[in-house]
Amino acid sequence: MTSSFTLALQAAHQAAASQHYPQAALYMVATPIGNLADISLRALHVLQMADAVACEDTRHTRQLLQAYGIDKPSNALIAAHQHNERGAAELIVQRLAQGQRIAYVSDAGTPGISDPGAILAEVVAQAGYRILPLPGASSVTAALSAAGLTGPNAHGYVFAGFLPAKGKVRQDTVAQLAAEPRAVVLLESPHRILDLAQALSVLQQRPITLAREITKQFEQIHTLPAQAAPTWLSEEAVRQKGEFVVIVHPQAAAEGQDSIPAEARQLLELLLAESMPVKSAVRVAAAYTQVPRNALYEAALALQQARNRDDLTGDDA
Repeated sequence: MTSSFTLALQAAHQAAASQHYPQAALYMVATPIGNLADISLRALHVLQMADAVACEDTRHTRQLLQAYGIDKPSNALIAAHQHNERGAAELIVQRLAQGQRIAYVSDAGTPGISDPGAILAEVVAQAGYRILPLPGASSVTAALSAAGLTGPNAHGYVFAGFLPAKGKVRQDTVAQLAAEPRAVVLLESPHRILDLAQALSVLQQRPITLAREITKQFEQIHTLPAQAAPTWLSEEAVRQKGEFVVIVHPQAAAEGQDSIPAEARQLLELLLAESMPVKSAVRVAAAYTQVPRNALYEAALALQQARNRDDLTGDDA
């Protein structure tokens, strides 16, 4: 343990020891995505207290625990990764039946988010045991907070994770994402980031944010038009190193309206003219036109607001 974490362990005990930690429960513990200081006090306390720590990679987790001064015997570390997760989950359920507290960690970040953990949570819940999540560092929310997303379509985002690797399937997926008016969050590895940037270049002037090595020493966050990303990445070799979060910014208002085909807009106008509720009109229009509901919803709201303004003008006249 480095001396810098001595006080952290003491603070973890003082801050979290008085809380209730039920037995026979699975604790999903988020761990740092790069910077060791991003561990939470409650996570440190639970990792010390747990009867066993299930983990994506026992070697990686042992090093992580030792960095904080937490020592666990070999039989207290359980391998639970993508290749054995269901079998490991059954073993963990057996330990829960004995009243043990089990912590689960992936190699970095929050379990079950582009990492193993979802199957484990499903099996444990079906067996009737509690699952307690401990939040922590997230590359997704960290990148979103620095991207500066604004505009009428910035009310939410779509997490798409890693796109398919194969060319045609990837192109089709990118085409679907292009029609999404909200922000889209992608993850990518260093050896495929240039391929992803080239695929996203069809979005032309739509901004994207490239965030690499979040929380690490050489963290870099850069926003630019999608069509410029391949050139920017190729200008310096270091720009392609590290793990990436890629954010496709939300569509501008005008772009979102232009993306609605004329026949879809006409159908919306007819449905709204018959006093159909917006959500129902969008559902019907989406079924007949195959246009994404989010884009139709934005268009329907704009049409409804325009009709309300017209009604007010007519009353004043």
